[in-house]
Amino acid sequence: MSKDFSPAALVVNGSDSVAVALRPIAAGEPVEFDIGTFIVNADIPQGHKFALSPHQMGDTVIKYGASIGRATAKIDVGDHVHTHNLASALTADSDLSFAPSSPLAKSAPDARTFLGYLREGGGVGIRNEIWILPTVGCVANTARRIAEKASALAAGKVDGVYAFTHPLGCSQLGDDLGRTRDILAALASHPNAGAVLVIGLGCENNKLAQLVAQIDQPANRIQTFEAQGVDDEIEAGVQAVQALIAVASNDRRQPVSLAHLRLGLKCGGSDAFSGLTANPLVGKIATRLAAAGGGPILTEIPELFGAEAALLNGSCNADVFAKGAELIQRFKAYFHDRGLPVSENPSPGNRQGGITTLEEKSLGAAQKAGEAVLVDVLNYGERASRSGLTLLEAPGNDAVSSTALVAAGAQMVLFTTGRGTPLGFPAPTIKIASNSALALAKSRWIDFDAGARLSGLSLDALSDHLMDLIIDTASGKPTRSETNGEREIALWKDGATL
Repeated sequence: MSKDFSPAALVVNGSDSVAVALRPIAAGEPVEFDIGTFIVNADIPQGHKFALSPHQMGDTVIKYGASIGRATAKIDVGDHVHTHNLASALTADSDLSFAPSSPLAKSAPDARTFLGYLREGGGVGIRNEIWILPTVGCVANTARRIAEKASALAAGKVDGVYAFTHPLGCSQLGDDLGRTRDILAALASHPNAGAVLVIGLGCENNKLAQLVAQIDQPANRIQTFEAQGVDDEIEAGVQAVQALIAVASNDRRQPVSLAHLRLGLKCGGSDAFSGLTANPLVGKIATRLAAAGGGPILTEIPELFGAEAALLNGSCNADVFAKGAELIQRFKAYFHDRGLPVSENPSPGNRQGGITTLEEKSLGAAQKAGEAVLVDVLNYGERASRSGLTLLEAPGNDAVSSTALVAAGAQMVLFTTGRGTPLGFPAPTIKIASNSALALAKSRWIDFDAGARLSGLSLDALSDHLMDLIIDTASGKPTRSETNGEREIALWKDGATL
C-alpha cells in the first residue's frame, strides 16, 4: 500500500487514477500528496473517490492498482468519481491463465500458543459447548426450548448449550437436500462442540440416520431422537443434554500452537474504508496464521468477481488454480443462468459508503487473503483440512457464508464491517470496524477498531494487537456477539421445494 497519506485523502497504489477522501472534502479545496496538489471540483463525501488524472468515456479507472470499471462520461482531474460516471466492466466469463505470483521471503512463524480443547478426532476447540441441531425446521422450536431448559444444568460445567435452528430439511430433493445434510453434519462435527444433540421429527426428507452417519463425533458425545417417537420431546431432550454435559464437563483447556487454528475471513456492510483498513489488516492475520501452519478460509465468491486473477495466481500449483477458476466461473453461471448480471453487487449501503462497482468491492474484499498461499478449493459443505489459505464455495450473504465458514472448520470468524451488524454465528465472531466512528458508535457490537489505520497506525502494529485479541478469544475471552447472545445459522437453498 502507498504511504501517500494526506490529512484529507489517500492514494492506495502508486498506479491509481483516483484517490479516496478520508473526510468530507469541499469543492475547491486543495488536497496535497507527494505526487502533487489536486483541487476537487465538487464536494466529495467521506469514503468517495476523486480523479487524479483525466479520463475519456470508456477509459479504465484504476484503484488498488487494478481496474475498477470504465468511465461512462468524461472525467476531469478533481472530479467526483462514482455511479454517475463509472460503471462495471465485468462479464459473465472469466478469461484466466495461471501466472504464479513470485514467492515471498518467509519470516519466522508466530510461535505463540492458545488454550484450546483437544478433541479425540485430532481437532482443537476454542469453546466447549453443547450444540443442538434439528434435522428439519418442524422441530426448530423444540430445539430452542430444550436449550433454554438445559442451560441451567450447564452452568459452570461447559461453556453453554445452544440450539442452531433453520427452516429446511423437508420438501427438498437431490443435491439441495444433500447440501443441507452436509452443512448440518459438518456443524455437528465442529470442534467447538464438546457434544451434540441431533433432533429429528420422524417423517422428514432429511432422515436422522443418514445425517448421523456423516457426523464425526465419538459415540458418547452425540445423542439423537425423533420427536414423533417419544412421549415428551422436551423432557427427552433435556435428559439427553444432561448426559452430554456429564461427558463434556471433564474437558480442560491445554496450550496448543496456532497451527491448530482455522479462521473464517468475512466482510459485511462494507464501506470505502473496508479495503483500506479492516480487510488488509485481516490479510496480515491470514498471512501470519498460514506461516504458523494454521488455516485461513476465504469465501463470498461473488465478491471476488473482478479480483479473481490476483487471488488465484497465489495458488500453490496449477491444479488448485484450475479448481478455483472453475468455482468462480460456475458461480458466475449461477447468476447468468437466472438472467441476472454478475455485477448486481454492490449493495445500496455499499454505494452510499463510496463503493461504486463490484470490481472495486472485490479488490478490497480479496485483501482479506493477504499473502497466504492458496492451497485448497472446497465446495459448499466440505471441510478444510490443509495448512494455508482455503477458498470455500458460498454466496456473499452474511449469515449463509459465515455458517459455511464455521461448517468448514473455522473455530472463529473475523468479520470486517464498515456499517455494523449485531449478527453472530456458531463460532466466536470478532467484529472489526473499518472506521473509528463505527467502533465508537457501536461499541456493543464491535470488538476491534481498524480505523486507527487512518490515523497513521501501521498495519503491522494493528495486526499485533489483533493477533493478541485472537489468541485471547481462542483461549476463552467472549466476543461482543457472544456476550449479546447473537448466534445464528443460515443454510443455502438452491433447489425445488415440493
